[in-house]
Amino acid sequence: MPQILQRTERALERCLPAADAVPATLHEGMRYATLGGGKRLRALLCHAAGELVDADSLLLDGAASAIEMIHAYSLVHDDLPAMDNDLLRRGQPTVHVRYGEAMAILVGDGLQAQAFAVIGDLPATPPQQVALLRELASASSSQGMVGGQAIDLESVGHVLSREQLERMHRLKTGALLRAAVFMGAHCGPMPLSPELHAALDHYQRAVGLAFQVVDDILDVTTDAATLGKTPGKDAQDNKPTYVSLLGLDASRALAEKLGDRAREALRPLGARATHLHDLAGMVVHRIR
Repeated sequence: MPQILQRTERALERCLPAADAVPATLHEGMRYATLGGGKRLRALLCHAAGELVDADSLLLDGAASAIEMIHAYSLVHDDLPAMDNDLLRRGQPTVHVRYGEAMAILVGDGLQAQAFAVIGDLPATPPQQVALLRELASASSSQGMVGGQAIDLESVGHVLSREQLERMHRLKTGALLRAAVFMGAHCGPMPLSPELHAALDHYQRAVGLAFQVVDDILDVTTDAATLGKTPGKDAQDNKPTYVSLLGLDASRALAEKLGDRAREALRPLGARATHLHDLAGMVVHRIR
């Protein structure tokens, strides 16, 4: 996995506009928001899924970079005063703190467009390119990440049922994690078999939800230095979370259960899915 992290950083360096390209402040902000930090879970999932289908490494680099750009754009916009109003991200001042609110909006806009440009430039077959673009667009849309964020904003101060909370997070967080898995798989030379598609679908659903449950746990159990962002924001902003709904111990138990479910989904794939298996553990064991 360290090798994939290094590949991803190098690929992002290549795919982003140079910091001194006009308009320089915008491009500097795009690089600031994207490079040199983060877990790169989405890139790791993309590459791990690609291993299952003997995917071309150049396609995986591009797909992983595009996913990370969409993720970075979402964080820039989430941190804005009109949204979560956060001052810290990955241990550094958020983009609007460093560059101003208007420039931060443009940084997010630029990253979103650049992600699709990266996919368009890949040496992929037409079916591969269509599949990659469809996955990325769907995950970013009102039926995906943006829709989940809208539900999140509308839910402040309200009590959600467990089903409503799960739906929100399957869109807000899970959609892009799903895209990471399936974009990696679509980088292979052949269409996905029904068996592989089913296994990956069960896996991503469990991992995506586990990631959010663990995030909710960390928000109330971890300090800013470890978390890389302001802790306690969800409770401060009166947002519904798994911890507020279920309690801390039950949330921890749910995260473990979801991790087991993700690993069980990979059983039919055998040793080929070792890295996906390890990533499920990495997601859950952040709470330990």
